Amino acid sequence: MTRSVARRGVLMVVDGLRADLVTPELTPHLHALAGQSRRFSGHRCVFPSATRVNSASIATGCHPARHGLMGNTIALPAGDGWRPVSVGPPEFRDDWRAATGRTLWIPVLAERLRGDAVTYSNSSAGAAYMQDPDGFGLLHHRTGTFAPRPGLKPGASPEHRLGPLRQARGVLEDLTWDGAGDAAATERFCAALLADPAPSLWTLWICEPDHSQHELELGSPEHRAVLEGADRCVALVTETVEALRSRGEDVLFVVCSDHGHETVDAVVPVIDHLVEAGLKAAPDSPETVLASSGMGALIYLGGNDAPAAASVAAWLRAQPWCEHVFTGEGLSEVGLRPGAGPAVAFGMAKREASNRFGIPGLGYVAADLFMKSDAPGRGQHGGLGPYETRPVLIVSGGGFSPGRHAARSSAVDIAPTILRHLGAAKIDPPTDGQALAPH
Repeated sequence: MTRSVARRGVLMVVDGLRADLVTPELTPHLHALAGQSRRFSGHRCVFPSATRVNSASIATGCHPARHGLMGNTIALPAGDGWRPVSVGPPEFRDDWRAATGRTLWIPVLAERLRGDAVTYSNSSAGAAYMQDPDGFGLLHHRTGTFAPRPGLKPGASPEHRLGPLRQARGVLEDLTWDGAGDAAATERFCAALLADPAPSLWTLWICEPDHSQHELELGSPEHRAVLEGADRCVALVTETVEALRSRGEDVLFVVCSDHGHETVDAVVPVIDHLVEAGLKAAPDSPETVLASSGMGALIYLGGNDAPAAASVAAWLRAQPWCEHVFTGEGLSEVGLRPGAGPAVAFGMAKREASNRFGIPGLGYVAADLFMKSDAPGRGQHGGLGPYETRPVLIVSGGGFSPGRHAARSSAVDIAPTILRHLGAAKIDPPTDGQALAPH
């Protein structure tokens, strides 16, 4: 891979921001940036519409069927069955590697760029680590700073890297997981970006508005304040990018979100219902395991039993709280791989109504063992609803002309777009996504 010395990529992810909340009133800086840039109004995330799986898709340019991370919660093999595991905690990465022998199945941007990448993330550890799970570049997070082992060649395979090592002092370790932490992370990111002529790719992932939306009503005064804080972070990064451009650098600036949010209609105890229907032996039995991502979920079955999968799928289709069901080869319709873990995937039912603050989109949630904040009226995501699947994508520089692009784009298109700007002559192995058209 070759590139101009003055060519850089800056990727900013505003976690959980749905596209229709980019307005002059709620997010004036982001709205202004969209008007001066290429705005992809047909942009969609991957399923489940959840942070950690979309983090992997943004980093790899591939759907879960190719990169291997199927949701915010997955199940790992446990004897003759499965055990549910949250992707969020710091220990997940090592747990996943120990259970399966690897992390993501496809190289992330940091690996393709041979370590020429740095990430600042104030998101959950699981989402942050998926940007560079095997430590090819530099990753700053509240849990520490991760870098390749000293003396390790950039092209070394994950098997020889033994995972990233935590340095003695971390750049973001003193931050809080909220808007104040985002503001500090953004300031440090921008200061480093201005001071350092390398690396080629700089990624900033802030946790808001997603983190607070799980506790707030969308459109409430408290929620609007969170949006304002995230918008100020966008403004600071935009100013920094313009400063780089004034120096003569060709900067591709990508601002996106990973998914949107909708309002919780009701929380459904799906595990209890499976037991009542005779499709699961007990709430904690390993032969039938629910892995919920909120408004969408996966079901793992011992042996991936096809008749059992058909029975579970038929039962789900009969439930008033379930709208979309996929099993067998149908899993590929939502970017999942048949036979690679989950036997059934489903999206919860939706209704086109507004909450009391006028924000449209309500849906059921599959009760989650690991997400205790779910409650009617609060924000959630993970399914196939029209608002949770519509994240933001705004691109400027790198030859992109201003205007609105209405054709469909996807989270998997971001990585190849960045790689093209940074001079990739060939992307091998290929991504599922395609580099976005600049005009």
